[in-house]
Amino acid sequence: MSISATIKTVQDIMRQDAGVDGDAQRISQLVWMIFLKVFDAKEEEWELIDDNYTPIIPEGLRWRDWAADDEGITGDELLDFVNNKLFKELKEMELDENSSPKAFIVKAVFEDSYNYMKSGTLMRQVINKLNEIDFTTQKDRHLFNDIYENILRDLQSAGNAGEYYTPRPVTQFMVDMVNPQLGEKVLDFACGTGGFLVCALEHLKKQVKNIEDEKTLQETILGIEKKPLPYMLAVTNLILHDIDSPKIRHDNSLARNVRDYKPIDKVDIIVTNPPFGGIEEDGIQVNFPQQFQTKETADLFLVLLMYLLKDTGRAAIVLPDGFLFGEGVKTVIKEKLLEEFNLHTIVRLPNGVFAPYTGINTNLLFLEKGKATKEIWYFEHPLPKGYKNYTKTKPVRTEEFELEKQWWNNRIENEYAWKVSIEEIKRRNYNLDIKNPNNNKRNELESSEKIIEKLDINFKRLNLILNDIKNSLSDKGVN
Repeated sequence: MSISATIKTVQDIMRQDAGVDGDAQRISQLVWMIFLKVFDAKEEEWELIDDNYTPIIPEGLRWRDWAADDEGITGDELLDFVNNKLFKELKEMELDENSSPKAFIVKAVFEDSYNYMKSGTLMRQVINKLNEIDFTTQKDRHLFNDIYENILRDLQSAGNAGEYYTPRPVTQFMVDMVNPQLGEKVLDFACGTGGFLVCALEHLKKQVKNIEDEKTLQETILGIEKKPLPYMLAVTNLILHDIDSPKIRHDNSLARNVRDYKPIDKVDIIVTNPPFGGIEEDGIQVNFPQQFQTKETADLFLVLLMYLLKDTGRAAIVLPDGFLFGEGVKTVIKEKLLEEFNLHTIVRLPNGVFAPYTGINTNLLFLEKGKATKEIWYFEHPLPKGYKNYTKTKPVRTEEFELEKQWWNNRIENEYAWKVSIEEIKRRNYNLDIKNPNNNKRNELESSEKIIEKLDINFKRLNLILNDIKNSLSDKGVN
């Protein structure tokens, strides 16, 4: 049976359990179990390599101790063990500055995990199915990608609007064009399930020649993720890609004041697809200088990027059309961006790249810190022949980006590519939503989707302003 078929069987078993309600809980249940099994497989490896290795997960709680034997504990005994011993002890691990970083990862994973299953018998059936996967073998570890893709597909239907994951062809293209070099620190501060980090890791592995290079690689892949489930997936994913102690923080990147960042905190490369369409909670805005304060999540992440990149740093970020044509605070952000960074390329993606999560049109912005923008090259990514847009069943493919790659180092204007001077952008008051002048027929009439999108963004902005006015009047005691 294939790994994806095994996972489907596991989820079918979970559907029979009265405690597991919906896809999101099924995925969460599955992921903490996979994490424990994967971590135990890695601990077996570490024990073989190092005779003095001290296990992170205490004896009795390791997967091999209570789950590996298909004839092991089941029913109420298993349920009692998981709820009252396993979870309790892993959540309450006592750690200090001398504790292994791996121990902090285990504790962070379990702090926000829960056992939703109410039937110990069904849980034993799930465990026995997972035991068919052997994460100590290279073959099955590579097949984890099947599990990962399965889980991501399920997250598509379980997630809320605005929660989506970047298609692999897009992450691959962005990482390839930014071209990380061994020794450079690579960060995704909204890393989700770790797609960009794994792409960067695979890109850098090709440069590893010796043990010292491997040590360098272990230290240079960095991530931050706010939500528990994607965080757990990202950590598991990196462990399976041989990062022994993933440097991923379970945190909200926007919750730290940008003025507090010191040179040691800065990185060489940022590759990211921050959440957009979201509104940040009260109190987050004050972490940013007044002229950049906004509740729009994507805008704040772009400002954060400006503070976190080293002076010679490079970045690639996914942003919606709304940022390109937006005004107000967005204009101020764009002005700073173009003065302090070389925004050398904007790849305009067609509709449906993020289907089925969102229909919003998106762009890939590539930039370098340390020199001002003199001109911006635009590249309009064409849909494959016969496509009206991408869909869940007709997704964007890796080979499609060969067009951009062939053009990248030998830039000439063509039917897909054009450049715009900084003078022209200033005349437009920093409106970066510039249509392809080499395809006039398509640009004669703005699409109804774009008009609706602009109206929607303006209505959201108006609502924010009205709420701020109401709150201000309320604070002053005016009814």
